[in-house]
Amino acid sequence: MKVRGINQTIHRLYLDVGCDVSILTPYNIIEENISNEIVLIENVIVGLVPSTYYNLEGMEKSNFVDAIK
Repeated sequence: MKVRGINQTIHRLYLDVGCDVSILTPYNIIEENISNEIVLIENVIVGLVPSTYYNLEGMEKSNFVDAIK
């Protein structure tokens, strides 16, 4: 799923599953640990698109009030 836009949040809940297995062969026993990550829930919360955007990069703390006025 492609989600594009401003003011959006995606939440995912994963389940980590692990299992120890033994593989029996005629001449050997092979022990392995198998693990996998499964997505249980995925939710996109879409917020409102703001009507304005301020780029405050490089401004000092004392100048923030002047940018709002």
